[in-house]
Amino acid sequence: MDDITSFLDDDSKIRNGKKAGKYNKLSFFDRFKRSLESDIDIDPGRLMGLTDGIFGMVMTLLVFGIGLPEFLITDYSDFISYIFSLRPTIGLTIVSFVLISSFWIYHHEFIKIKKLNIPYLWINILFLISISFIPFTTSLIGKYHYFFLSEVLFGLNIFLTIVFFLLMYYYAYQRDFLKNMPSHDERHYIYHTFYILMGFTVMVNLLDFNVSGNFVYLFLLMPVISTIRDIRYKMKL
Repeated sequence: MDDITSFLDDDSKIRNGKKAGKYNKLSFFDRFKRSLESDIDIDPGRLMGLTDGIFGMVMTLLVFGIGLPEFLITDYSDFISYIFSLRPTIGLTIVSFVLISSFWIYHHEFIKIKKLNIPYLWINILFLISISFIPFTTSLIGKYHYFFLSEVLFGLNIFLTIVFFLLMYYYAYQRDFLKNMPSHDERHYIYHTFYILMGFTVMVNLLDFNVSGNFVYLFLLMPVISTIRDIRYKMKL
């Protein structure tokens, strides 16, 4: 019996030694890549909590972009004029609020993860950075809408948010991080929906500057587009 146990121990050591030797033969880049992409011991719920918190703060910050007058208004007609002067800023705030709300919905609808690694974590953080810049670019386009660069920065902000969301979803699928793995048809529907939203963002940006500043309100159609596509996809099931 002792001989059998000794033989099994020796065999296990040999197999482990072969594995270790095989691992040591990997290049530095391969070992670095394997270590980088290994799962990390962070509860996905903590990342979702951080994401929700940032979305909440960003939505709140949008309202602070509607500033009060620098001097005290004592005349009622001046007060009415001031309120009417806020209409463009309030309109842009509503547009940005709807956009951020849409991204929050997309995140909770499509990004349900069971584990994560360092690359995925930082893709998610890049997505949150792009979300966090929306109050700034909203204020920028509100005050300097007559400069094309301000229009570009706002559109680029929304465009990058969509890009990082797609990267996050794609990486989570490739690494088997999603709780419910989507079918081929579902992935096709999600990718094409966000490709449409990316093209729509570019189109609105160009129309907003070259035709009329009121075209920025077309961004309110973004959740409508995604909802229509969602309904059409579910009707095919």
